[in-house]
Amino acid sequence: MQLSLGISTCPNDTFIYEALIQGLDNSPFEWKVTYADVQTLNEMVMRGELDVAKISAQVYPQIRDTYRCLGCGGAIGYGCGPLLLSSEGSTFNPDLSTTLPGANTTAALLFKFWYAHKFKNAPKIDYALFNEVYQGLLSKNTLQGVTIHEHRFTWKRDGLHLLQDLGAFWEQETGSPIPLGIAVAKKELAFAEIESVEREIRRSLQIARQRNNPVTPFIVEKAQIDDEEVIRSHIAMFVNDFSENVGEAGWRALENLWRLSHC
Repeated sequence: MQLSLGISTCPNDTFIYEALIQGLDNSPFEWKVTYADVQTLNEMVMRGELDVAKISAQVYPQIRDTYRCLGCGGAIGYGCGPLLLSSEGSTFNPDLSTTLPGANTTAALLFKFWYAHKFKNAPKIDYALFNEVYQGLLSKNTLQGVTIHEHRFTWKRDGLHLLQDLGAFWEQETGSPIPLGIAVAKKELAFAEIESVEREIRRSLQIARQRNNPVTPFIVEKAQIDDEEVIRSHIAMFVNDFSENVGEAGWRALENLWRLSHC
């Protein structure tokens, strides 16, 4: 059975899904894989173009009629949230526009959650792909922006300034882990097929976690950065027990986020 799969090129995604993509023994599936920025994946799922995908957690209320949220394969954790950065100083200026990595990303929602607690007016925002946000900060064409993925590990080295750890603010306010991403499967698939997809994702992750070296040539090839230590740190931060089993704390965090997305 052929299924379409969409994931990002980020090391946590390629780490989890590599064995599945390469082909697991006795798998009932053949995977046609799309690699794309998370906002692009969100939009593809909103159009119903992928059978299985790893997407931003906050988009799920918009697709829950057609997709099921899986109990594995996502990105939930502590101390791993998006960062609000500045290219020039250490004080946030609400009169300036802030660039976010896609309108439907969890990072965008977490920024709005933080902003609503600090300011009464609506934020000035614009959007770009996550790598473009970071490049804009480096070139100083962007003065304030929210960064995600590998750039969580490189901003200090690159001379940028931290304005707010948005994940830390979420944890402080909600007491729950940060629900960044989820895996979803189309509800038109049979229930048994969706269960098989979950088993494949868990098998793939278990294979990856058993390797002595978490960083493979496949992961390096797909990554947006060629620093193997950053890739290793990225995997260590974003891949955890929630990746294998969302669990009670993970589902509670997701429900908190989904309620917020309706506000």
